[in-house]
Parts: sequence; C-alpha cells; structure tokens
Amino acid sequence: MADDLQKGLDEVLVAESSLSHIDGDAGQLVYHGYDIKDLAREASFEEVLYLLWNDELPERDDLEAFVEDLSAEYTIEEGVVTTLEDLVAADERPMAAVRTAVSMLSASDDEDAEPGDIDAVRHQGLRIAAKFPTILAAYDRLRNGEEPVEPNEELSYAANFLYMLHGEEPDDVAAETFDMALILHADHGLNASTFTSMVVASTLADTYSSVTGGISALSGSLHGGANQDVMEVLLELDESGQDPTEWIAEQIDDGRRIPGWGHRVYNVKDPRAEILTEKSEDLGNASGEKKWYDYAAAIEKYLTEEEDFPSKGLAPNVDFYSGTVYYQLGIPLDMYTPIFAMSRTAGWVGHILEYQSDNRLIRPRARYVGPTDEEFVPIDER
Repeated sequence: MADDLQKGLDEVLVAESSLSHIDGDAGQLVYHGYDIKDLAREASFEEVLYLLWNDELPERDDLEAFVEDLSAEYTIEEGVVTTLEDLVAADERPMAAVRTAVSMLSASDDEDAEPGDIDAVRHQGLRIAAKFPTILAAYDRLRNGEEPVEPNEELSYAANFLYMLHGEEPDDVAAETFDMALILHADHGLNASTFTSMVVASTLADTYSSVTGGISALSGSLHGGANQDVMEVLLELDESGQDPTEWIAEQIDDGRRIPGWGHRVYNVKDPRAEILTEKSEDLGNASGEKKWYDYAAAIEKYLTEEEDFPSKGLAPNVDFYSGTVYYQLGIPLDMYTPIFAMSRTAGWVGHILEYQSDNRLIRPRARYVGPTDEEFVPIDER
C-alpha cells in the first residue's frame, strides 16, 4: 500500500473522526450522530458549534455559558480595523482580507499556550469564531465608505452578523435562515480545507495558523466559490430576459459547465441543498420577490429531467441554492466564500481538537520520478 499512488488522496484513510459522516448514496449528513436536517431545523448555530467542539449537545446552562463566552469575544482590536482599512485601500478581495485579519488575532491573545495544549486550542478557536463575523462585516462596510457597526452581544451569532453588515437588526425569517445556512456549512468530513487545517495543526502550530491555512485552502476555485458562481449565472439569466429552461439549454449546448451541480461525495441531491431550497422559497415568499428561487428551481427541474444533459444523474449541491439565499439576505456576491469560511471554522477547530488529542505529524511521501545519475558541471563550464 505504501507504494500505491493515490493522486488527490482519493479513498485514502488518514484519520478517524466522529465529527461528521456522509452517506453519499442516501444523501445523509450527520454531525456526531445527529442528522443535519434535525440540527438545521431545531438547533441554533451556537448549539452546533458547541456540539462539534465538545462531542455532545449542551444543556441549557452549558449553552448559556458558552454563548456568553463567545459573545464576549465579538469585538475586534483597533489594529485589526486599521489593517482592514489598508486592505480596502489596496482593493484586496474579502477572502484574502479575512485570511490576513484572522492571522493577526494571535497578536492580541495574551494567554500563553504550550504546543498541543487542547484548552488553548479551544480558547483560540473561540476567539476566531467570535471575531470572524465582526471582521467580515467591518471589511464590507469600510469598502463601502461606512463605519463598522459594533457587535450586539444580545443578538444570536447569525443575527449579529446581519446586524453588523446592514446596520439594522434582521427580521426573524432572515436571522433564522442565515443561522440554518451556517449550520449546514459547519462541517463536511475531510475536505481540502479541513485537511489543510489538520496538517498545519499536526505540527503543533497554534490554531490561528491552522485556521488561516483552512481559509487559504477554501479560497481556491476548486473548493469554495461555487455559490457565487451560481448567483452570477442566475443574474446573467435574469438580464437575458429569457425563459430559464430555454436559456439553460442554450448554455449547455454551448458547452458551459453549470456551477453548483453534482458533488464528489453525494450521488443524490445534497441534503443541505434540500433545506436551502426550502429557505430560498421562504425568503422569496416573505419579500414578495420569488424569481431567484424560481430560476434555480426551473433549472434544477430541467437538468434533472433532461435526458440529453451530459451530467444526467447528478443533482444540486449545497452551493446551488445557498447563493440565492445569501443574495436575498442582501449579502454581496464576493462575501459568499468568506461566509463559508466563517461557518466552517466550527469544523476546522473541531477537527483540530479531535486530532491533537492523539496527535501524529501528518507526513506523506511522494514517489520520486526524476533522474538520479546527473553529472554535476561547475557553473563556469555550463
């Protein structure tokens, strides 16, 4: 097995985990044994955050204490705000801006920690998770020439982000929908960004470094960003004025790849997409503007039923409807992937806690395919 090449580490087991389980054939995702549909509809993001970091759902007293600790860390330091201002001036992308800002958080952490200290991982993870929404909302307001909004510790994690982003408290439908979206993106096995975080953590680097690595991996177009691509497609469709079915058929005939369609793990509709389908429709009903849901639903119906579609048998993934949800919540398109990172911090930290409890440096090998008998020629003779 040591000499077998598995490019991309397909089907290679590198760790055991109890955080999340994916059944690609059944279309099921569970966190610590709890079905994602139950968690999304019945729990809060704070409960799921606690679950992923503590292996169990909290009792009410535990949750209240956890939320109090989390909200107490919402505020970001002036130095971080100054850096965000500099990044705005440099026209930096939001994903790169949050990567830089998260890596700065270690500078204001006055707690000393030994490498591999699990309590320190939990403390650092809490600071990152708490400050991430503040960083992201502040960056968006600064680039729009507006002052950042101070966090409101009385609001939920999801509602507080929307409040800081827009400057007004969201209604119940918006807050509940965004909370569900965060839950759905919180963890998803050993994907590229989670594995990156674990590799960094396996060196006993601190959690700031590990999460920064996860953000960097998620910024790549093959991992994050499909939800933005989906929304850009729908905006293009809307601008065309065409019937959605006719328009998408033309795009496919032209060889265009449809983002948000198909998944490397799921062979049926992504269970997260099922929930976001409902929430996209709910938002449309609440606002009286259903076209974004209607466009996505019409495309899904066509791609599912059209016999000549090259990817017949595939189904929507989580990105196919999350873009319509975020757009209806008034979130800028280039913030979609940073929001993904904000949510996935829960899983990254959870996997770091789990892996470092029985840590082994992750150190794979590569098969050497280069020459071994080259004759060295001094530089003056080359």
